[in-house]
Amino acid sequence: MADPARAAKMADRIKVIVAKTLERGLKDPRLGFVTITDVRVTGDLQHASIFYTVYGDDRERADSAAALKSATGMLRSEVGKNITARLTPSLEFIADALPENAQALEGLLAEARARDAEVEGLAKTAQYAGDEDPYVKPRVIDDDDES
Repeated sequence: MADPARAAKMADRIKVIVAKTLERGLKDPRLGFVTITDVRVTGDLQHASIFYTVYGDDRERADSAAALKSATGMLRSEVGKNITARLTPSLEFIADALPENAQALEGLLAEARARDAEVEGLAKTAQYAGDEDPYVKPRVIDDDDES
């Protein structure tokens, strides 16, 4: 088992190498606007999971996934040339659901804001169910009540 700090350093290095290679070295027309969001390397440094997002519709995402799958061997050889490890990790590309999750969170936040506004409106027109101050107050004893 490798040092977790070394695995994190290797993941960062792989992220940079793959991003630069995609930017300047891959000439596949199916490849869309791909952003590498994260790379995770296993503890034994044998496998790297590369998370990516694609700007565009579902067809562009599918085309980009096919392009990345076909370019995995070339990308792995580039990673092997540029890292200082005995073995080159295998690469796996995973579509990151970051945009969909962000959109779902935005929807939930908008719903929460609408509910907060509704509750605030109800609170402004609300009336007490009983007395305004339901707590029992101590009786004030006057001087003439002391008989």
